[in-house]
Parts: sequence; structure tokens; C-alpha cells
Amino acid sequence: MKTRQRFDSIWEAIEDDPVRVENLKLRSAVLIEITETLKSRELTQQQTAELLHITQPRVSALLKGKINDFRLDSLVDIAHRLGLHVTLNVAA
Repeated sequence: MKTRQRFDSIWEAIEDDPVRVENLKLRSAVLIEITETLKSRELTQQQTAELLHITQPRVSALLKGKINDFRLDSLVDIAHRLGLHVTLNVAA
């Protein structure tokens, strides 16, 4: 019989590297806020691209949640352009 493993997050289930897991968690949180904000504004992808200073295909990737297409710093930049404030708490 196969033993089931339990994970605290989906990222831990799909990624072995704990450093990468933390990065994915942060990117995921920022990406979710960005996509929720964009959907609430009801802009076209072209309008969104102009607002965020990115291309329309990048907007499409954002809205589809393609997390591997975005680095954390890029997501922070995008969030800032939307008027969102990103904070980071570091704990030992």
C-alpha cells in the first residue's frame, strides 16, 4: 500500500528545493492580488498592457496565472503600477 504524504502547500508538493518553494509562495501571493485587481477593473488586455508597461501577451500570461513566466521583482513592479503596496516580512 502506498503511503500518502502531507504538504503544507501545493508548492512543497511539486518542488523539492525549499528556497524555490518560498519564492513560489511569494510570487503566487503577489500574482493572485494582481489578477484580482485587474479583473475588478474590467480593462481590455491592451489597456492593461499600456497601464503596466508590458506587452499584451505578458498580460495574457498574468491573467492565466503562468507563475513561471514572472520573477518576483517583475510582479512587484506590476503591483506598484496598479497602486498596490507589496510588503515583505522576514522572520528567523
